[in-house]
Amino acid sequence: MLSRRPHELPPTAGLPLRLADLRPGAATLAADIAAQLGTPPLQLECSGTASLLIALTTLRELQPQRRRVVVPAFTCPLVAIAVQQAGLELQLCDLRASHYDMDPAALRAACDERTLAIIPTHLAGRVADVDDALAVARNVGAYVIEDAAQALGARRDHVSVGLSGDIGFFSLAAGKGLSIYEGGLLLARDPVMRERLARTAARIVPHSFAWEWKRSIELLGYAALYRPRGLRLAYGNPLRRALRRGDPVAAVGDDFPLTIPLHRVGHWRQAVGAHAATRLPTFLDLLSAQAQQRLPRLRRIDGVEVLDDPVGAHGTWPFLLLMLPDQRRRDAALTELWQSGLGVSRLFIHALPDYAYLAGVVPPQDVPHARDFAARSLSISNSPWVTDEDFETVCRTLETVLG
Repeated sequence: MLSRRPHELPPTAGLPLRLADLRPGAATLAADIAAQLGTPPLQLECSGTASLLIALTTLRELQPQRRRVVVPAFTCPLVAIAVQQAGLELQLCDLRASHYDMDPAALRAACDERTLAIIPTHLAGRVADVDDALAVARNVGAYVIEDAAQALGARRDHVSVGLSGDIGFFSLAAGKGLSIYEGGLLLARDPVMRERLARTAARIVPHSFAWEWKRSIELLGYAALYRPRGLRLAYGNPLRRALRRGDPVAAVGDDFPLTIPLHRVGHWRQAVGAHAATRLPTFLDLLSAQAQQRLPRLRRIDGVEVLDDPVGAHGTWPFLLLMLPDQRRRDAALTELWQSGLGVSRLFIHALPDYAYLAGVVPPQDVPHARDFAARSLSISNSPWVTDEDFETVCRTLETVLG
């Protein structure tokens, strides 16, 4: 195992907050991001998952006879929790082999007249194949919700992701590019759908001083600790404690409560996000340039497959997502790198059916490609704090493991 660094690199490239961001100001965050992305008006919610829950609730009311929601079998557990909380049925779809997209044949087999929505996922900032989901959805009369939680700023043919489907959403959680610690943005092309989403939120999302106070304190902590010195305390030490007790799910933060909190986002957190958002386009350009510089080095390593975007798409690069030849060598690489402080991690630990705490939420299903993806993937942070020397250390370690 590599010796531990004096400082900790984050697993994802979040936009660091500055002291000036914490000053009061106008609560224009949703409008500012919409102007940056060139989208219709965005709806600010307390999390990406809350945004999904509002979307599902709205669609359930539009099509009450339909109950099934089709999701990739390898995605964030919060997606499954949102489907359950919306009172709907989860239908898993296996992935393409060695890829984050849903398998076209499996998707068609999963969808019928009972399908309410399909949720293609722009995983790790990579742009998903929404066209196939749209074709299947139109054939069976379902909706498409784009999960762009990890892809704020990603584009396809110069248009923001989230606008190809009927509804899309982004996350503003800690470490996901722009962050107000927890937040989400809903979008839809159709103004009638936007009005329905707003009415649903007005009805089911309460004001909560307690939740907003908690998130405000957490945002102050994020502002103070999201930097290499503070991340040892906030991220590195909890990670290593979880791994010592043999709990990788807790190590990556996949152990979520089974109830999604709903509350309004306060003016101060909106102002913090609006101040920081002025730096977001430049930050995303920096991450993209850094990724394009480093991807060729990874591709020269025999046995490493780097996931990239389809032609015409330009995703965001919070981290670099790799597939190694088998689980044994992936695990060997993690043994060397996961606790080293170099920003190497895993995205999600399991395919959805394999989380023990989701046994009452996710139906058992054979999803071999999703399980293979979970077994062979690892991530490398694309934070600007990852120096060329840090990155070369990771690459040499991968070469040694794979050699």
